[in-house]
Amino acid sequence: MCMTRLSSLNLDMPVILEPMHAFPSIRDLVTDVSWNFRVKKTIKKFRPRSPDAPDGTWRMHQADVDRVQEFRKCIECFLCQDVCHVLREHHKHDEFIGPRFFVYAAALEMHPLDTEDRVKDLKDKHSIGYCNITTCCRQVCPEFITITENAIIPLKERVVDEFFDPLKKLLNIL
Repeated sequence: MCMTRLSSLNLDMPVILEPMHAFPSIRDLVTDVSWNFRVKKTIKKFRPRSPDAPDGTWRMHQADVDRVQEFRKCIECFLCQDVCHVLREHHKHDEFIGPRFFVYAAALEMHPLDTEDRVKDLKDKHSIGYCNITTCCRQVCPEFITITENAIIPLKERVVDEFFDPLKKLLNIL
């Protein structure tokens, strides 16, 4: 299956429309994507740090703000979820939240004001380790969000740093 922008379609060729394959079909081209909305509720919400300025506001570096702006472009079309092999072919919906919600988690986790820790949940509850970075999700994103490089890989790095860093384990023993 290939996702194509209408502006780049070759109108001399037939156009094939199919429903999403990672979600149950309701009728014709309509699929039940309600699972996605239930999954979003399982991700810990934004928890801001205390204001750091006397007037009750926060100070942030522009680079930190810019880093998470890309993730806000998501239109929740769920095309990335549909092409994700973990959901589409392996049907790991009970264990894996998929690329859309790794983008959502990254937007929260990398926000300069957020203090919530989602790393353990990413590893245990949301199974980020199942993602093998095929970049299918990035390739179909109509908003051109760099899902794998800017969201999933940095989240995986946080999981590795927290749970699998041998130097950190050695320091904890000492």
